[in-house]
Amino acid sequence: MKIISVVGARPNFMKIAPFVRAVENYNQTPDLPTKRQVHHVLVHTGQHYDVSMSQAFFKALNIPDPDINLEVGSGSHAEQVGNTMIAFEKVLRQEKPDWVVVVGDVNATLACSVTAKKEGVRVCHIEAGLRSGDLTMPEEINRLVTDRLADLLLTPDRLSIENLKKEGVAENKIVFVGNIMIDTLEANRAKAAKLNVEDICTENRLLEVKSKNANKSLKTEISALKKGNYAVITMHRPSNVDHPHVLRPLITFLCQVVTQDMPLIWPIHPRAEKRLQEFGLWDEVIKSKNMILLKPIGYHEMLRLNMDARMVFTDSGGLQEECTVLGTPCLTLRWNTERPVTLREHGGASVLVGNDVEKIRTEYKKTLASERNPMRPELWDGNTSGRCLRAILNYKIK
Repeated sequence: MKIISVVGARPNFMKIAPFVRAVENYNQTPDLPTKRQVHHVLVHTGQHYDVSMSQAFFKALNIPDPDINLEVGSGSHAEQVGNTMIAFEKVLRQEKPDWVVVVGDVNATLACSVTAKKEGVRVCHIEAGLRSGDLTMPEEINRLVTDRLADLLLTPDRLSIENLKKEGVAENKIVFVGNIMIDTLEANRAKAAKLNVEDICTENRLLEVKSKNANKSLKTEISALKKGNYAVITMHRPSNVDHPHVLRPLITFLCQVVTQDMPLIWPIHPRAEKRLQEFGLWDEVIKSKNMILLKPIGYHEMLRLNMDARMVFTDSGGLQEECTVLGTPCLTLRWNTERPVTLREHGGASVLVGNDVEKIRTEYKKTLASERNPMRPELWDGNTSGRCLRAILNYKIK
């Protein structure tokens, strides 16, 4: 059997790493006949905004170098999808796989699903059934189309199963496997725990900030970081950073409220940094006492910060999941989520606050008084990748 797995952007890397290991482990099964081994081909569409960070993630997560890199690069949604389809069609015709495995909801997920089905190749979607209900999100379009086309839909939780059933997906195409992201978390938890928070901040501090704040005692700020006395923020979605009337009050809250209570560590996305400078907010951020700005950091570094954070502010889906398992209180800077199992009403660590500062302020105060409460949803046990591979191997054409 030949399987092509596709990754396109950084969120995919944490999901494909355990699947690659599952294939490797399966192929090492004693007395496994050669004809039953899985020939695995890893295709990277090259969608990620930072090539060096992409390579760093592959190395950190022990993902082998891609067998094929389409080098699609950045561009509009239409450009990325179109260019990926053109390039991936050639790969399919050359490799002639039995399956194409796609993960998550990036543009590569949609593009390669459509192309595979047009070429008559079966599609397996890992992380199927997630729904935000928000059609203004490009990722929601990607999820809907991919799940409509997929032959095998592997879901992370039971809420996702119900979403698919409501959309008319046949039950025999759905397999509940758990959350493959947690496989990566569990495989890397011990390694991340060995890292030092102060070292992470010192080694990844933005050089521009260092030079502009030469008279500021950066070392003192960083050395004050202790377990449970700092917050972390990640923010990159257009709905939060692309509009000055939205971003400005958020920055005011972060600089005038959060940093007054504790240090705030911000590994800043290039999109957010660009908008802060465009909107004249950059100086306010870099001059804010207790604001520790970092360049984009690796998986283990982010996991380490999350482990000891008092709370996390984020518009990232993956961090909502990690916070749930780690128990880190999470204020999700979105009005909806495709991962409702992570919300506090379902036992998780996250609460939706959108980008309304008054709502954020209210929930922030409540969260300051809350305790860590780790929660592990069903089958979020670190063994999802094996279940994914077995579901493919056991698939029967219906």
